[in-house]
Order: sequence, then structure tokens, then C-alpha cells
Amino acid sequence: MKQGIPRLAALTCGMLIAAAAHSQNAGPFRIGAIVDMTGVYSAHGGPGMVTAVKMAVEDFGGKVLGRPIEVLSADYQNKVDITAARAREWYDRQNVSAIIESTDSASALALQALGREKKKITIFAGSASSDLTGKSCSPYGVHYVYDTYALAHGTGRAVTRAGGSTWFFITADYAFGHSLERDTRAVIEENGGKVVGAVRAPLSSPDFSSYLLQAQASHAKVIGLANAGTDTQNAVRQASEFGITQGGQSLATLLVFLHDVKGMGLQAAQGLQFTTGFYWDRNDESRKWSQRYFKRQKSMPSMVQAGAYSATLHYLNAVQAVGSDDADAVAAKMKETPVNDFFARNGRIRADGRMVYDMYLAQAKTPAESKGEWDLLKILATIPGDQAYRPLNEGGCPLVAQGGKK
Repeated sequence: MKQGIPRLAALTCGMLIAAAAHSQNAGPFRIGAIVDMTGVYSAHGGPGMVTAVKMAVEDFGGKVLGRPIEVLSADYQNKVDITAARAREWYDRQNVSAIIESTDSASALALQALGREKKKITIFAGSASSDLTGKSCSPYGVHYVYDTYALAHGTGRAVTRAGGSTWFFITADYAFGHSLERDTRAVIEENGGKVVGAVRAPLSSPDFSSYLLQAQASHAKVIGLANAGTDTQNAVRQASEFGITQGGQSLATLLVFLHDVKGMGLQAAQGLQFTTGFYWDRNDESRKWSQRYFKRQKSMPSMVQAGAYSATLHYLNAVQAVGSDDADAVAAKMKETPVNDFFARNGRIRADGRMVYDMYLAQAKTPAESKGEWDLLKILATIPGDQAYRPLNEGGCPLVAQGGKK
């Protein structure tokens, strides 16, 4: 009888420890969404991306592992220090299980490093640098929507092969722009073209006149805009005002979102060709989801916003399947499970974290072709995923064995 007392005490103690652990884990299951709320990229990610993530949570059922799912959001103002500080606070103090971000490559690279350190899943829905699946890859990082390699090989190849043999770049002066120019230069040279000059412009430049005049003076056949958001819109509008395109030079807009075309207006944007990972009016599935999104956000979704929804559901399904938010187990499940939804067909996440799926060569419609406010694009061609994205063994990702397959 006396021997049974210590055993009973030990059992009771164990039950109390287990109950305490369960209590600690019974709080909300948190996902963090870091976005540009008011800046140059806010229309493409921003509040609309947070809406898309919340829609995915609702469609999943609102709970995972028996816990209510809570979406935290923050404006990182396109600043790396703010991004890193907020992410660290979420991980260390608020028990955030994963972070999804939009549209800033420098901040994304900082998030990648922090996710690797903390062993947390990080999903890149809007940032573009192909270094995220190259030298800076992580076992916990997933580059879900597009990257600079795909943009370069989609638009750069098409324009060069169509006769754009000489190029001048106007490049956003930070990680995204540098990566996009680098990847596009390689494509141009592979296809027999030549880069005759380049200039770098700071983020959020209101006046592109001096850069455009340098491009005009270069006599390059193509002016490559390695920027995005309102910077691209301003450059395109000002090029039209200066008569640059009327003078025989063409613009290659290397990253264009749906909202850019709407912001520029079809009068200025008509004829622009670019690579995209999603268009709301592509098929019945994309239209059905986009119309649901429109009712919430009062705008059609960008590829970042649609991709964020898809990525969030893919992540939550993996968590449910493995019965844990353990990053190693969840990452493995995400990589072994194909992506099949309105956003991507037969998508797959490789060892380097790249989600490979079909991309599209798009063109802005003329005003006469458009039949409504958001009827802005036509899809010219499908670019198969294995052609759109860099071969697995060429990126320099340390996770990939030498000689790895595509």
C-alpha cells in the first residue's frame, strides 16, 4: 500500500504536467501575414493579401488540431529591420507557427534566415528574388508564386526572340531589381541579344524622366523595366508622355500586376507583354474564386493575393495531415503533396522550396477590346512549369545534391 502512494503521486504529477502542456497548446493556432499596407506594393499584396489568407482559413473550417486559427497581420513598410523585429516578436512571444509575406525581396531574405534559425515555415507569396531558392534557400522556406527567373525567361525570352536584340535597363535599386536584371541579362545573352546600358532608380521614385532620357539616348531597341508597383506605372506613363515608344523603342515590363494595368489605364498600358502566375478570368475555377474575393475586397485579386490563399490552404492541410505544426514534418508533407486548385494544376514544391507550376505570357488589352472594369488582359501562351522555373541543380541551393533533377 505504501509502495502504491509514490506510484500514484508520480501518475498524478504526470497527468498534471500533461494537462499543463495541453493547456499551453490549446490557445489559438497563429499564422502571421506580413505585407506592405500603404506603400508602393500595397495594391498587389497589402490588405488584399490578408483578406485572401483569412478566406483560406475560413474555407478550411477555422480550426486546425482542435485549435481556432488566428491570422495576425503587420505592415512592414518595405523595411528589413521592421520585418525582422515583427517576425521575431511573433515567433518568440505570440507562438506564431508560420509566416506568409508579400512583395519585398530584401525583407523576404531576412525572413528566410529567421525562419531557418527558428525552424518555422515561411511562405513567400509576393517577393521575387530567385535567391530564395538558390544560395539563400531553407528547408522551411516555400517560394510559392513567381520569381525573377520565371519573369526573365517568360518576358525576356519572348521579347528578345521577337527582335528585341538590344536592351537598356531601368532597375529598382534593391535586392528584387538586382536579381531581376541579372536573370534577364542572362536570358538576353542566351538568345543572342546584348545589354547596352543600365541605370538604377531608388524605390518609390516619382520622376523617371532622367532615367528614361538615358534609355532613349542609348538607342536600345528595348527598355527593360526591372521594377514593380507604382514605380512601373510611373515609368510607363512617363515613357508615353515623352514619346519614347512612339519613337520606335519598346518597353519590356518585367513584373506587372493586374492592378498596375488598371492603375496605368489601358490607353497607356495597351500592348504591354509580361509574365504572370495568375489571371482572374482565365477559366471557370479562377473566375468563381475571384468573384468571391471581389465581394470581400471590391477588387479582383492579383497573383500574390490568389497565391496567398492557395498557399495558406496547402499549409493548413499539411498541418492537419501530420497532426502537428512541426516545421520539418509539415515541410515534408507540403513537398510530397501536389497543388491542385483554381490557382495551380499539378503544382509541386521541390527540395529547394520552389513551387513549380505553369506561368502565362499575358498582354494588356486595348481599350476597344476591354468589356469591363477588370477585363484587362489576354493570355497569349502557357509556359509549362518545367520551362518557367530554374532547373533544380542550377540554383546553388545547399539542400540540393549535385546533379539533382529538375
